[in-house]
Amino acid sequence: MASQLPKLAERLKTPPAHYSYLKHRKQLMWKIILPVALSALALIGMVVWISIATFQQGGDVSRWAAISTIWVIIPMLLGGLVVLAVLIGLIYLMARFLKAVPYYTGLGQDYIFIARGYIIRGADMAVKPILVLNGWLQTAKTFFERMTP
Repeated sequence: MASQLPKLAERLKTPPAHYSYLKHRKQLMWKIILPVALSALALIGMVVWISIATFQQGGDVSRWAAISTIWVIIPMLLGGLVVLAVLIGLIYLMARFLKAVPYYTGLGQDYIFIARGYIIRGADMAVKPILVLNGWLQTAKTFFERMTP
C-alpha cells in the first residue's frame, strides 16, 4: 500500500491521456478562447465606433439613442414572445382538460357526497357519548337546583 502512494501522487500530477481529454485540449483554442476573444474585440470595436460617430461634431445623438433603445428592447420582445407561446400552450391544454373535467368532477362529487355521509355519521357517533353525559349532568344539576330553596 505504501509503495503505491508515490505512483498515485505522480498520476494525479499529470493530466490524463484519454482521447476525449486530448481532443478537448486541441479544441480549447479554436472553439472556446478564439470565439470569446473575437466577440469581445467586436464589442469593443462597436463601442468605440458608436462613440466616435455619436460624439463627433454634428453627431446625431437622438438617432443613436433610438438605435440603442431598439437594441435594449429586442431581448424583452423575444422574452415576451416565449411567454406568449407558453401561455398559448397552457390555454390549449386547459381547453383540452376542461372537456374531460365535467365527467370526472361529477364522479368526484358523487364519491365526496358518499364520504360526507360517513364523516357526519362518524362525527355524530364520536360526540354522542359526551352529549349524553352532558345531558345527564344538566338534568342532575337542574334537579338539585330545584331541591334547594
